[in-house]
Amino acid sequence: MAQVLLVEDDATIRVALVRALSERGHAVASAADAMSGLRAALDDRLDLVVLDLGLPDIDGAEMLRMLRAVSRTPVIVATARDTESEIVRLLDRGADDYLVKPFSAGQLDARIRAVLRRAPGPDTEDRAVEVGGLRVDPRSREVSLDGRALTLRPREFDLLLYLAIRAGTVVSKRELLTEVWQIPYGGADKTVDVHVAWLRRKLGETAASARYLHTMRGVGVKLAAPER
Repeated sequence: MAQVLLVEDDATIRVALVRALSERGHAVASAADAMSGLRAALDDRLDLVVLDLGLPDIDGAEMLRMLRAVSRTPVIVATARDTESEIVRLLDRGADDYLVKPFSAGQLDARIRAVLRRAPGPDTEDRAVEVGGLRVDPRSREVSLDGRALTLRPREFDLLLYLAIRAGTVVSKRELLTEVWQIPYGGADKTVDVHVAWLRRKLGETAASARYLHTMRGVGVKLAAPER
C-alpha cells in the first residue's frame, strides 16, 4: 500500500480518483489547490504525489518546482498539455513520470506502482554499474562519463541504468517500454527513440558515430563499452 497525495482542483475527478486508488489498496489524501498540496506534500510518510497542472492558485509546474526545492518525493504529473516541449519542461523540473489526460484509474495505478518500484529504498541495490568510462550509480542516481558528471532526467537515468545492467545485450523496445515505462508496446515506441536520442547527446555521440548506445534496426538498443 502506498501513501499517495492527489492534487486536483476538479472535484468530480478528484473524488473518482481517490475512490479508485483507495479500492486498489492505496491510502490517498487529496488537495484542491497548490498551497494545500505543498503543505500536505511535506508529510514524511508520503510515498508519491499525483499532480494536476491546472490549479486555481499556482500553476502545477510552478508547484513542482517549489516541491523539488524541499522534497524528493516521486511526482507523477497529470496534464492535458501533450507537446514534447512541455513534457521536457516538466521532466526538467523534476517530474518522475507523466500521464496525458484523459486517462483511466488503472493507467494511473500502473504508473504509481512503476514509479515506486524505481524509487530508491532500503533494499535498493547500491552497487554502481561501470561500462567503459561510463559509471551509473543506482543508489545516488548519479552518472559520470570519464569522470565528468552528467545531468539526466529521471526517465533518462532509468533507461540508461536498465541498459547498463544488461551491457552488451540488445534489448527490444517492447521490453524497454514494459520494464522501464511500464506501458504496453504500441504506438509509443517513438518514446524509446526520443530518450535514446537525448541520452546520445549527453554522452557526446550521435547515431551515425555511436560509442556507447547502438540501435539495432528492427531489434532494439544495446549499451556497450567503446571498442579500443
